[in-house]
Amino acid sequence: MVLVHGWPDTHHLWDGVIALLSDKYRVLAYDTRGYGESSAPRAVSAYRLDRLATDFFAVVDQLSPEQPVHVVAHDWGSVQVWEAVCEHGAEEFVASFTSISGPNLDHLGTFLRAPLRRPTPRAIWNTLAQGLSSAYTGFFMLPVLPGLFFRVAGSARMWRLFLRLVEGIRPDQVTVADSLRRDMISGLRFYKANILPRMVGPRDRRTAVPVQLLVNTRDIAVRPAGYDDYSRWADNLIRHDLPRGHWLPFSDPGAIAGYAEKFIAAHPTDSGK
Repeated sequence: MVLVHGWPDTHHLWDGVIALLSDKYRVLAYDTRGYGESSAPRAVSAYRLDRLATDFFAVVDQLSPEQPVHVVAHDWGSVQVWEAVCEHGAEEFVASFTSISGPNLDHLGTFLRAPLRRPTPRAIWNTLAQGLSSAYTGFFMLPVLPGLFFRVAGSARMWRLFLRLVEGIRPDQVTVADSLRRDMISGLRFYKANILPRMVGPRDRRTAVPVQLLVNTRDIAVRPAGYDDYSRWADNLIRHDLPRGHWLPFSDPGAIAGYAEKFIAAHPTDSGK
């Protein structure tokens, strides 16, 4: 199994999940480009999704060169895995993909443009609701200011307080790296490199990899309606709606472990641990 984190986390996001799965599977959680112990190039272009997908395939090839892996990803980790599994032949490397709170950006761009094609009240409302939920990304893409903000407010104490206030997650449930402040700032490049190109010109991206969506209905960043048409792009897709917030790996690692185990059992590879 490969576990892929998002912003502003590192592999520590998965500590609770790993504790529940490591006796049954060989599990790897790695720091993606720009976070934790991985390198952090300064150029924004280094964080384009095609490069992040290449990183992912390099990890998979190193971990399991003989057989495909099962992947669970969250937030920007899920975004970059979506990029990877929509590449031709991805099913040779990925046996299953459990996606949590991270859309395919091309699919999200298509969803947000829906009122232009069908200006129904529902389509307009869904786009407005997602636009409000995504408003923070506009701030993240500004020059200078967000970096200054996180230099001041990017402490572990403040991050745990934010998660407690917004999602009711206890501080003892949140494990962060010593590099949290630096990771918050470095991770802003993910937004700057990818959001506008995919919103302006979304592509028709499909995958043959079996996909499991864990949709958090109380997600502050990604609205559930944005996933309604995903069966158009995935040949084999199952969806579970959970009354949880965005940071499910912290709040309920048991739910992730349970759904992942069932999905893996339905899409086995040749050998076990």
